[in-house]
Amino acid sequence: MSLYSILGAIQLGFVYGLVAIAVLLSFRMINFPDLSVDGSFPLGAAVCATMILGGWDPWMAIFCAMLAGAGAGAITAFLSENVKILDLLSGILTMTALYSVNIRIMGRPNQSLLGKETIVTQAAERFSISPMAAKLSIAIAICVTMALLVGIFLASRFGLSLRAVGTNANVSPAYGISKKSRIYTGLSVSNCIAALAGAVFCQLYGFADVSMGVGTIVIGLAAVILGEAFVRSWAPFAAVFACVLGAIIYRFTISIALEGDVFGLTTSDLNLISSIVVTAAFLFTKYSRQKNLTVKVK
Repeated sequence: MSLYSILGAIQLGFVYGLVAIAVLLSFRMINFPDLSVDGSFPLGAAVCATMILGGWDPWMAIFCAMLAGAGAGAITAFLSENVKILDLLSGILTMTALYSVNIRIMGRPNQSLLGKETIVTQAAERFSISPMAAKLSIAIAICVTMALLVGIFLASRFGLSLRAVGTNANVSPAYGISKKSRIYTGLSVSNCIAALAGAVFCQLYGFADVSMGVGTIVIGLAAVILGEAFVRSWAPFAAVFACVLGAIIYRFTISIALEGDVFGLTTSDLNLISSIVVTAAFLFTKYSRQKNLTVKVK
């Protein structure tokens, strides 16, 4: 792999590290199979792109995108907890609805930010660095900051109660823990982070597309599973940073597979490669636990 490809894989790995954190919150911490992430990711990009094209500040666009994502998560929680629809179906319904919502927001299936001011152009001008260096620095800074914030949140008293609901939702009410409020909070925060990932992706790569969220949940799950293959821990900080590491490893694996002339693979094989990587990661995780190859963090 060339240096450009390596840096590109790291950059995209940190962007999808945000998605991995979102998936960790829903699938692992509150034990909720939330598929609405596939809709929240492009929702964040759609809101961000539309606001930038409307003359808004790029950072304000990111903030509004996060609010939109939190709202999407709250809708999923409402369908599950108030309407009493199955958890999996609630996420699917929200994800399906967001496809049309995203087109409404953008007014078309896609938007380009070519020539517009973004956080990349701001960073490049302020610190006198190349756009490539600015993109990599932004991806790392935002992902690491969010990982720290989520780690602090999960380590707090409220975060502990949230994890308790995920561990045993039937027993937690006996300890005065409201399952409904934790589900609302967990899904809102999860989709907020997924929308943040979409907004950052939009500004780093200069476009938003209604179909850019397809397979996002698979990438997030792959990152979480890969992270658990190397670091096995329920400690908040270890779990969060393990899934970010998993996202970077995932992107490296995809890049190597696509650039390997020996395999004869093209970009059209991306979904096939993703499925194979997820399956291999699951098998490796199972094997590593049997052989005690994982690093255990207390």
